[in-house]
Amino acid sequence: MTEPGSASFGDAAGEMANETEVEAPQEGASASAGQPDAASDTPSDAKPDTAGDTTTDPGADDSTSGVDNWLEEGGPLEPQDLDDNGVAASAEVQLAERTADLQRLQAEYANYRKRVDRDRQLIAENATYRVLAPIIEVLDTIDRAREHGDVDGGFKAVADQLEGVVANLGLTRFGAPGDPFDPNLHEALSHLGADPEVSVATCKHIAKAGYKIGDRVVRAAQVLVVDPVDA
Repeated sequence: MTEPGSASFGDAAGEMANETEVEAPQEGASASAGQPDAASDTPSDAKPDTAGDTTTDPGADDSTSGVDNWLEEGGPLEPQDLDDNGVAASAEVQLAERTADLQRLQAEYANYRKRVDRDRQLIAENATYRVLAPIIEVLDTIDRAREHGDVDGGFKAVADQLEGVVANLGLTRFGAPGDPFDPNLHEALSHLGADPEVSVATCKHIAKAGYKIGDRVVRAAQVLVVDPVDA
């Protein structure tokens, strides 16, 4: 005889399994109560309605291409939309544009080189001017000493060497008696009157010689001028 509470562990587990067993749904029943089965409501021989389908074959109407429609709507023309003639025309236009750009660039570079060369020459002349301008006064002193016969011996060698150095640097001397008076090159200190031997205003005496570097006048020659008789 078995006492209460002395049942085996296997019997207890079996009873619990029987209590928690769920009844399986019957075949064809709806998952939710009160909801009709969608599959059963749809006739098996039903066909989709194609009466309202307006889709047409893309190749059915070839009278107007997609490119024409795109151009009519204002769309840009892509390179792939061009035919052979259009590609050739586009290439010629691009070639003409690149050629014009190259010619313009070449002209700008040529002008740049000319401007650089001109500026380089001007800088060199300005540097020479700044160096030689103060030496002109020394040359004037040598000229006055030479007029009085004081240039001889070692001093004469130094004077000749100095005049040679400044000449090699581009400083040239101008102005001599008998030269026609030129207001661009001469500074008239005084008029000595009329001279029947001249037909134009003439430099009669040179007070100070003039100097220039290239075409640039460093100092105008200071002269005494005579005028023709009929002036």
